[in-house]
Amino acid sequence: MKVQQFLEHHGIKENPFGQEDAQSDHVFKEFCLNGTHHPVWDKIFSNPTNPSTSVVFAEKGAGKTAIRMQMIEQLQKHNASHPENRVLVIEYDDFNPFLDCFRERYSGRNRRPERLLSHWRLWDHMDAILSLGVTQLIGQIIEPNESTDNNIKSVSKAQVANLTHLEKRDLLLLAAFYDNSLDMPAVQRWNRLRKKLKFSYWKTEWERALGFLVTIVTVGLVFYLGNWKDFSQWWIWLIMFAGWAPWLWRQASLFWKAWRVTREVRVFDHLPNALRKILARIERRELAGQPIPSRDRSDDRYELLTKFQAILKKLDFTNIVILVDRVDEPHLVNGSAERMRDLLWPMIDNKLLKHPGVAFKLLLPSDVVYYLHREEKEFYERSRLDKQNLVTSLDWTGESLYDVACDRVRACATEPGKNPSIKDLFDDSISEQELIGQFAQLRVPRHLFKFLYRLIVDHCNRYTVDNPSWKINRETLQKVLSLFQRDLEAFDRGMGTG
Repeated sequence: MKVQQFLEHHGIKENPFGQEDAQSDHVFKEFCLNGTHHPVWDKIFSNPTNPSTSVVFAEKGAGKTAIRMQMIEQLQKHNASHPENRVLVIEYDDFNPFLDCFRERYSGRNRRPERLLSHWRLWDHMDAILSLGVTQLIGQIIEPNESTDNNIKSVSKAQVANLTHLEKRDLLLLAAFYDNSLDMPAVQRWNRLRKKLKFSYWKTEWERALGFLVTIVTVGLVFYLGNWKDFSQWWIWLIMFAGWAPWLWRQASLFWKAWRVTREVRVFDHLPNALRKILARIERRELAGQPIPSRDRSDDRYELLTKFQAILKKLDFTNIVILVDRVDEPHLVNGSAERMRDLLWPMIDNKLLKHPGVAFKLLLPSDVVYYLHREEKEFYERSRLDKQNLVTSLDWTGESLYDVACDRVRACATEPGKNPSIKDLFDDSISEQELIGQFAQLRVPRHLFKFLYRLIVDHCNRYTVDNPSWKINRETLQKVLSLFQRDLEAFDRGMGTG
């Protein structure tokens, strides 16, 4: 008996349980993105006009990635309906590029993952987040995309024109330190941004002009008053060197600043000479006193974050939402709870999590809860998790899993008006409450989908096309559930795939 034959008999056009990962689950994306939510959704998502931080711990398959995708969808709708009160979404979920660059800064035993992550600090997270946000914003300014699908982050020319001179200076400063795009060389991309902002830099060339002027005048006077043999006199070269001294001093000091930035910003690569060329286009008086991420501290990063927020508000982004997910997937973490702890703990800081205008949505694996309960008083005082909308376990009841299964079955119905239920697939002797009790043992949606997929396939394999059975009986249900629970126990011990 074919699976498709069984499903079509019940008015279902495709297997609702064929996918296990939300990112590649087209049924979830097309039909369940807006209507199927976890019971604690409101606490996690909060209000887009005044978003708040939430910290969620959940086991694998509980729906962390699905919640992230749902939040992006809801924020995009909010931006479409509130164009003057938008939210900038920063997806901080791919740690591999940042960790790879971070690892290159160390050598020997410190490159080992178990030691490497112990050197990760709060400002490394802030550098990574600023890099993602600034790169995203600059991409929108350089190549505006005002389509409806891009309204969540589009920036118009009129909005850019409303920036003040100091705000343009701040944006160029942020671009110098944090624009991390591979589309074009850093200096070329920065110059394109400068032209878009109509930010002139001719005043920065006075030292170079002075050097050329002194050189030309000196050479001219030598030829006018003497001959070329006079160039053997040391004082002539001293005069020309004195003319170039201001320019050489400025370039040397800028290179020193650029080198310090490249040393302290450890999550992506900077070229000191390219950064020097960029900083040389900003006037000395405008660069003086500005925060520069050249020290191993978070103070400069907070000031730069505040500047970034001020620019965003002029571009109608009143808040920033940072979605943190997939922290167990980087190859240097590799699912290790200890390494996840080393990577995450610096970020769990009340000053950062409660920064005005910024909301973090931390979707974290439950593996690190063990270490959370073992922390000292100092950690809890610094993190203030009691104020962060903490969800220690993303639990799914049997009833909520039953509803999820029904939603997916209805999403795959062949007729829009027809509302098939998951119970329709089972023998009449199996009650709804019995199914709810069985589903409760599976704990999370991913395990539920795997189980139902196996169950449907196993049932169809028991019958032929000419002699089908349209209901899953109790014997098949109990047998498949028993085998699946055995695999699930092995998975919980880290010895299987679930």
